[in-house]
Amino acid sequence: MTIYELGETAVVRAIIRNLDIEFEDCAVIDLADAEYLVATTDMFHRTTDFPEEMSAWQIGWMCAAGTLSDIAAMGAHPCGLLVSIGLPDLPPAFVESMIDGMSACARECGTAIIGGDTDSHQELTISGTALGRMRKDQILRRRGAQVGDLVCVTGYLGTAGAGMRALESGRAADDPVAVKKLFEPIPRIAEGIRLAESKAVTSMMDNSDGLSISLYQLAEVNGCGFTIQADSLPVLSGMDRDLGVSPDLELALYSGGDFELLFTVAPERLDDAMDACELTIIGEVTPVAGGITLDKTREIERKGYRSL
Repeated sequence: MTIYELGETAVVRAIIRNLDIEFEDCAVIDLADAEYLVATTDMFHRTTDFPEEMSAWQIGWMCAAGTLSDIAAMGAHPCGLLVSIGLPDLPPAFVESMIDGMSACARECGTAIIGGDTDSHQELTISGTALGRMRKDQILRRRGAQVGDLVCVTGYLGTAGAGMRALESGRAADDPVAVKKLFEPIPRIAEGIRLAESKAVTSMMDNSDGLSISLYQLAEVNGCGFTIQADSLPVLSGMDRDLGVSPDLELALYSGGDFELLFTVAPERLDDAMDACELTIIGEVTPVAGGITLDKTREIERKGYRSL
C-alpha cells in the first residue's frame, strides 16, 4: 500500500508514533516558568492548494491563514511567521503581491512576517512556520474532552466547500461570499485566545480538513464518541443557491477550508465560553461505544479534505 492509499492522517499517525509525540495542531515547547512557545508549519503547492481563479494576493493570504489557524487552535498569541518559498520563473509583481497578501493576513492576526527563505523550484511551493506563546495554565490541546461535554464550533460550516463547488460549476459569481471564504479565510486567533482565557474549553482543534475528519481525530485522542445534531449545524443561509451541489448538510460535514474552531466545553462552564466568543453547540461527547453519529441514527462517514 502506498502513502497516497493510506492518506495523510495514517501517515502522520505513524510518524508521531515513531517520534513519541502528541498529535496536536502545534508543537509545544517549554521555555519559561509561566509560558509555552508553540510552533506549527504548513506546506502549500500551486497545483493542489490554489485554484486557478485565486490572485497572487489571495495565495499569500491563504498560506498565512492556514498556518496561523493552528496557532488559534491552541489558544495562543501569535508572535511571528516564517515563510520559505520555492519559486518558478514568475513575474516580480506576482511575488510582491503574494507577499503583500501574507503580510496583510499576519497583520489581521496581530503579528508579522519575521523571516524566511527563497529558492528556485519547478512549482510554486510555500512553507509557512508560525510561532505563538501562551500561559501554561491556559493552553488548549486536543486531549481533554469528557463524556457529557458540549461540542461547539465558531462560525459557519461548509461555506468554503460551497465556494469550491461554485468554482467547479463555473458559477463563482453567483456565490461571492462562499468564494471569499474559500480564498480569504480568517484564522480565529481572537476567539482562540478568549476561549483559552475562559478556561471553559476541555479540548480544541481547527476544522481545516472538515468537521467529520476533525471529529474522528478528536475521538481517537480522547477515547470517546460524539453525537452531532443535524439541525444544529450552522450553515450560511442559501449556501447552495441552485448551484447543483450537494446539500448543505453534506458540505457542513465533509468539506474543508473553513478554518473554524471545533471544541468541547464543560456544561457548567458554557456561559463562560459564550462570553468569550460567538459559538454554536452542535452535539455532545459520548462514550466511545457510541461512535460518531448524526442524530443518534446514522454514522458520520470518515471523510473530508485530503492533502495526500
